[in-house]
Amino acid sequence: MPDLAAPEGKPEEPGRPPKSVPVRLLGVLDRYRGLTALAVVFLLGACVSPRNLTTAQIVFLTPTNQSNVLFEYAEIGLLAAGMTLVILTAGIDLSVGSVLGFTATIFSFLLIAKGWAVVPSALVAVVGGALCGALSGMLVARLRLQPFVATLAMMAAARGAAKLVSGGIKIANGAQPWYVMQDAPPEVFTWMTAPVAGGWLRPVTLAFLATLLVLAVVVRYSRFGRHLYAIGGNEEAARLSGIAVRRSKVMAYLLCGLTAGMAGVCNACHLGYGDPEAGFTYELDAIAAVVVGGTSLMGGRGGMMLTLVGTLIIGYVNKILSLLGWQEAQRLLAKGLIIVLAVVIQETRRR
Repeated sequence: MPDLAAPEGKPEEPGRPPKSVPVRLLGVLDRYRGLTALAVVFLLGACVSPRNLTTAQIVFLTPTNQSNVLFEYAEIGLLAAGMTLVILTAGIDLSVGSVLGFTATIFSFLLIAKGWAVVPSALVAVVGGALCGALSGMLVARLRLQPFVATLAMMAAARGAAKLVSGGIKIANGAQPWYVMQDAPPEVFTWMTAPVAGGWLRPVTLAFLATLLVLAVVVRYSRFGRHLYAIGGNEEAARLSGIAVRRSKVMAYLLCGLTAGMAGVCNACHLGYGDPEAGFTYELDAIAAVVVGGTSLMGGRGGMMLTLVGTLIIGYVNKILSLLGWQEAQRLLAKGLIIVLAVVIQETRRR
């Protein structure tokens, strides 16, 4: 059950000459390939980044830029953390982006349109996300639908539900004459996105890091985590060994929906309104973060800390391309190529 490292190298056979230093070094770099890739991307960003015309500082290396990457990719990181649980079982969840949009809409609707307090509004939104995930899990585990088909259906349903609740418009203060909040946006929107901890982190970022840490402990040390690896490694063998495969799968999808619900609340605070179209193509970023970090799409291999590494890689790549002036279409193409490259590397090593 590798986490930051992937201990896949074969031990040296007796009688063979010891490996040279360069070969050993390449082996170490390959073993820690996630961290190696992150270091390469970071150095690349420092080399190609423009400088501030006033201070002559490299823009990519400034503390503000580092803080912004963590903040801007906290929602993707939350989605990727839940996606890791599903991918460890050899599944996939294509609905997380739509569930994010649905829960952001629910949260804003209750808070702005109905005048609910912050905590119950957030709880309803997160529980709504968890129910979406649980439904996807039951379609996969109970009805034996392919994860691609089940979550594709949930993707469409969640987006439709978001538009149904919002009436097809962004839910902001004063957007409708009957909304309870007509003037200033909720204070929680500002609080969740304002810098704390000396200006480095914000509550949205802290929510992402805390969730990742909790799920890392669950995956690495709990019986549920061990069952996820066993199911992804060989589902039939896991079933014959007495593991409740269906229940574990439903729980994995439920937790994935729950993290998507949390990401939806963060998204509404980030944007300052509930957008039923929010989260479009976010599932692509979440899958990319998981795969690029080193978790296998075939299931049974990977870890939550690898997802943190993958999220940082995707965030840094996007930031570098943005600093270089690449447009959204070009950045999407670049992300697609990165996913293909990561999967090709995984398949090559698996063979």
